[in-house]
Order: sequence, then structure tokens, then C-alpha cells
Amino acid sequence: MVAIPRNFHLSPHQFEQLCRANPDCRFELDADGQLIEMSPTHWQSGRRNQAIATQLGLWFRQTKQGAIFDSSTGFRLPNGAIRSPDAAWVTPEQLTRAETRGLDEFFPGCPAFVIELASASDRPDDLRGKLAEYLANGCQLGWLILPTFRQVEVWRSSQDPECLENPEIISADPLLTGFSLDLREIW
Repeated sequence: MVAIPRNFHLSPHQFEQLCRANPDCRFELDADGQLIEMSPTHWQSGRRNQAIATQLGLWFRQTKQGAIFDSSTGFRLPNGAIRSPDAAWVTPEQLTRAETRGLDEFFPGCPAFVIELASASDRPDDLRGKLAEYLANGCQLGWLILPTFRQVEVWRSSQDPECLENPEIISADPLLTGFSLDLREIW
């Protein structure tokens, strides 16, 4: 892949065109229009991501509440950024608003719940910046999972992040009623 110059900025429309023209590439767009290249994950992160997606999918299959999304989904945040959390959930109301648009585009809005999983190539502070951005754009609950340290940072709107040391299970109640993530499958 070609290196992208630091001063290279795109509009959301240009970003969408770039993504359509390069379907095998993964990018994000920050609020300033800066293109962010996303590298493939290593096998450990891929395994962990799949464990998260499976558990979230099983919860959704039982509850049918809102909608869940994988790491390849782009969300157009109110600040103009287009982000792809490792896992996300939107409320039934958010889903209804998006469906009325009927367009095949990035999801219009910020998920109510996000999970970011730190991989070997991620810088935790960059991921913390994404969590802060999600919350500033309407997210209600976010988890930053740091497998190297066996930590989960819980981000809630209007609260400071809380760091949990080596938790076995973490609950998303009351936002996602009944959803708990078994971290023993992640560590």
C-alpha cells in the first residue's frame, strides 16, 4: 500500500468513493478528514475478535434488540469521522432511523455500545482517543479490551473511564439487557 501523506485530507464523500474503489482495503476517517489505514490483525487478535463477535451474536439471537455489527462496518459519526469499532450495537430507534434512509452507505450515527480490542499493532492511547470520540458523539457505553495487560477499560457517558483488572466476565447491563462477555475466552 502507498504511504499516505500527513496533510492529505478527504471529505466524507471522497472517503466513501475511495472505499468503494478499494473494497479490499480498510480505512477510517478522522474528524479532520485525515485518512487512517487499518492493517490486518494478527491471528491472536482475529481469534479474540471472533470470540467477542460470537458471544455478542448469541445474545442478539436471543433478544433481537437493535442491531449488532462487526469490525468491517463504518459509522458516520456526528463530528464527521467515519469509524469502525471491533464490535458495535445500535438501539432499535437508531436502526429504524437508519432503515428509513434506505441507503447502502456507512451507518448514519454513533453506536450506543462499542468494543475496541487492542491488538499488537495498536497503541492503547490511540484506542482511548477513539473511545473518547465515540462518547463525545453519543455512545453510551464502550469497552477497551487490553489483552496484554488483562484489563478492560469501561467507558460510560458522563463518567471517567474505569479500569478492571483481569475480569472474568463483564456485563453491559442495563444498556444491553442480559449481555455479558466471558473474557476467559479472550485472555
